[in-house]
Amino acid sequence: MTASGIPGSTDGTDGAPDTGATHVTPGPAGDAVLAAEVAPSLTDDAGSGGEETPSEGPSLAQALEAILMVVDEPVAEITLAQVLERPTAEVAAALRTLSAEYTASGRGFDLREVAGGWRFYTRAECAALVERFVRDGQQARLTQAALETLAVVAYRQPVSRARVAAVRGVSSDGVMRTLVARGLVEEAGTDPESQAVLYRTTSYFLERLGLRSLDELPELAPFLPDDVEILEEQK
Repeated sequence: MTASGIPGSTDGTDGAPDTGATHVTPGPAGDAVLAAEVAPSLTDDAGSGGEETPSEGPSLAQALEAILMVVDEPVAEITLAQVLERPTAEVAAALRTLSAEYTASGRGFDLREVAGGWRFYTRAECAALVERFVRDGQQARLTQAALETLAVVAYRQPVSRARVAAVRGVSSDGVMRTLVARGLVEEAGTDPESQAVLYRTTSYFLERLGLRSLDELPELAPFLPDDVEILEEQK
């Protein structure tokens, strides 16, 4: 079983060039080497007609991290299982494993199960630093969008972001995060039907407006257009 891997050489029998052979050592050891080198190519071609085997997609852990990185509200295990087409028990186990890994490695974020779902949160030890970063420049006046969103929350609380968006006619996700960061709005549980996070104003909101309670909020009707009862239409 002696062959040469040098193009143009012969195998010692008929003088024909052997350009595709692989050099191996004679004897049993050489047979083993040849088998080891040839086997992968046989495996790749077997059952596929020579076509390349498609690369595997992301792992379950990677898929969960990717989805949870962009959510604004806790996502239920069953929802994640449906999207990823995996058993709910398997998804639940993977979520708990990821949470434990983040804690063990001392990450600055945490994966928690809250309000019937899972979401990334800042770890408690880092809260002060994040608060300092988010609140930097908080003395600036609220934008028109922020004032509109705050008004909807104040008069319709507890209210979901979807309802706020319906009243304003535009997404209020970013504005809501700003109001929460400034301590004017806070989470107030979840809606029993949609499981959406509900929001309400805080005691700091009352303090800034000089109110003792929400009952002292001015009547809204005088500030609405005569022919449009926006909040009434959204009830």
